[in-house]
Amino acid sequence: MNSVKTYTVEEAKRKLESYCAYQERCHQEVSNKLLAMRMIPEAVDVVIVHLLEHDFLNETRFAQSYVHGKFNIKKWGKQRLRLELKKRAISKYNIDVALKQISEQAYLETLDALAAKKVQLLAREKNTWVKRKKLADYLLYRGWESHLVYAKVAELVP
Repeated sequence: MNSVKTYTVEEAKRKLESYCAYQERCHQEVSNKLLAMRMIPEAVDVVIVHLLEHDFLNETRFAQSYVHGKFNIKKWGKQRLRLELKKRAISKYNIDVALKQISEQAYLETLDALAAKKVQLLAREKNTWVKRKKLADYLLYRGWESHLVYAKVAELVP
């Protein structure tokens, strides 16, 4: 007989409270966690409502925290941040609010630093076109807007 742990609604509430208190979570992560705990849909709804009412779960706060962390640590651009938040079913309003917290100056300074660092790593590359392509691909993959990327490539790899 396989022993699969089952949870009461109260146990699930306590477990998910600590899950959400440890780190900001989105609704999707909480739902997936509850489904992995083999909770029925009605119980999932009850637990999510409880977490919302007691401010353990807050989509706006999650989006702001996510953007802050990924921008400052991983140096992601707004395109990538928007895409990743959409994947997590965050509302357009909350995505926009979160992205507005990045100052234009900090955004452009981060792009400058990231591009300059990558150009140094590409210093051995002799072919200008290859160097341009590698720099552009790198910045686009990280989610920087194409008009900013191509302007930066033209500036750094003449």
